Amino acid sequence: MITRIADASDPDSVREAARILRGGGLVAFPTETVYGLGADALNPLAVARIFEVKGRPRLDPLIVHVADAEDAARYGTFSERARALTRRFWPGPLTLVVPKTPRVPDIVTAGLETVAIRVPSHPAARALIRAAGRPVAAPSANPFGYVSPTEASHVAAQLGGRIDLILDGGASSVGVESTILSLAGPVPALLRAGGITLEDLSAVLGPVEIATDPGARPQAPGQLRRHYATRTPLEIAEAGAPSPAAGEKAGLLSLRPEDVRGYVAVEVLSPTGDMREAAARFFGALRRLDGMALDRIVARPFPETGLGRALMDRLRRAAAR
Repeated sequence: MITRIADASDPDSVREAARILRGGGLVAFPTETVYGLGADALNPLAVARIFEVKGRPRLDPLIVHVADAEDAARYGTFSERARALTRRFWPGPLTLVVPKTPRVPDIVTAGLETVAIRVPSHPAARALIRAAGRPVAAPSANPFGYVSPTEASHVAAQLGGRIDLILDGGASSVGVESTILSLAGPVPALLRAGGITLEDLSAVLGPVEIATDPGARPQAPGQLRRHYATRTPLEIAEAGAPSPAAGEKAGLLSLRPEDVRGYVAVEVLSPTGDMREAAARFFGALRRLDGMALDRIVARPFPETGLGRALMDRLRRAAAR
């Protein structure tokens, strides 16, 4: 079976996708961050299909996508601090981890007493959630641990034939997953860097703790040591590192143009060093390099401020062995 790709701007396609979700099916849909693989979050059997199709471990919780902050309050308990963040950053690439309500099935939260919730800003994503009349549980629409999809074609190449429909809403504008912030403890904790920066959060909240390695029990998606990975070995190396050896097929991922002698393929993310442009192009560039049958991919480190923190997080997990 070939999974059909439908236009996310077509109301009839959105209604069809909503019917599939209500019937227990799986729909890949666009968000501003990456493409998500969605199921009715209140249907445990449908959610179980997400884990099966992705090959995702059941201990890794999912994010619940809702249409607005009012809807979010049905599934999580929001403090005044949490509501301040929703007013500032929703809809947008911020996921909040808060105490869950009994409505949320345990399979969605991997048995945790907290739930990860966000309101996406992509109009097709919100239209789908509203048309379905359900919260949508959705990780990235790709095999578990691999490079995240930022275009409908990426989903089709990896999951085509295993899901019910793909809504094509164009390339994701942010290009990296949402920031995940836990408000379950006394101090706000950054669990995953993403499209909303640590500096943005601190401007609203004051001090924000950066969570350490969660160990064997993730508190949110994207915390496992190896994730977002290419199949080609990837290493992080400064610009002064030795060039590839003679006869070696090596690709280079860099923020700005540089000396590329010795590399057979090069991806420059932003000639001007614009981090938003770099983030939007990041996963697509990794995917292209990964498809070139290279011996290895060399990635230059990013400055660890703003969006650079999120990109370095993805690089480190992709390079982990």
